[in-house]
Amino acid sequence: MSQESPLSEPVIHHGKKFIVLSDWDGTITTQDSNDFVTDTFGMGRSDRVLLNQRIRKGEDNFRDGFRKMIVSVNENGKEEGKVTHTFEFCKNAVAENIKVDDTFKGFYEFCEMNDIPVVIVSRYKKLWFHRAVHSYLRSGMEPIIRAVLNKYLASLDGIQIISNEVKTYDDGSWDIQYRHPESGFGHDKSKAIAPYRNMDPAPIVFFFGDGVSDLSAARGATCLFVKFKPNGENELMEYCIINKIKHRLFQSFEEAQGVIKLIIFAKTEEERQNIIAREWPEVA
Repeated sequence: MSQESPLSEPVIHHGKKFIVLSDWDGTITTQDSNDFVTDTFGMGRSDRVLLNQRIRKGEDNFRDGFRKMIVSVNENGKEEGKVTHTFEFCKNAVAENIKVDDTFKGFYEFCEMNDIPVVIVSRYKKLWFHRAVHSYLRSGMEPIIRAVLNKYLASLDGIQIISNEVKTYDDGSWDIQYRHPESGFGHDKSKAIAPYRNMDPAPIVFFFGDGVSDLSAARGATCLFVKFKPNGENELMEYCIINKIKHRLFQSFEEAQGVIKLIIFAKTEEERQNIIAREWPEVA
């Protein structure tokens, strides 16, 4: 029997010519917060990299692999059976160590100025579980994403966040509540793209990603930007090459903004499509 998501459906932006959807971890941020937490407090970098490679090759799925990472964070560092790597602990560590790409602020302001909605598609959303009180924070990975973004953007109202939930328990442990539990992706990001691709006329969808959590979105975007990682962890790039999916590498949002500017200010639709064909060639 399929599992139904208890999470509300995201708001859809209608009547837009262009829309940006972006992964958060390792794409907008300079380092993946889950990788940081898992490497530092969980199974460690070597095991985490091997697990990511298995996911990229289809030998494991992201839903189950991500949960293994969270379990390792919960279990590692227990003291007398008590969880010490609580979500609050991890949230504070991320806020202290994870930074936003310093070109993202200018990119976001460019999008706002040109009526292009920006949607963050992330793997977390915070859900606190107390003995008698259940409170929902409705703007994505609220405690972590907002904590980091607050350092870089004065106004956050224009950024929509679509994500999973994080559940925390009285004993300090925490777990993921997937948006799409029936899917091997857990959070199938292609479902955030689908409503726009099904519109008539359909807007041009720019998707930004970098890793295994973005595999499901790779085929759905009109224009796929893949962030190149100097550390060699380029799972999305490798996936696109193997599966011959058109993509454009980028290392900063300033670079991507220059390409998007050419597309949105093209004088004719033919010129626009020629630019897209040139910047996103077929994969040999």
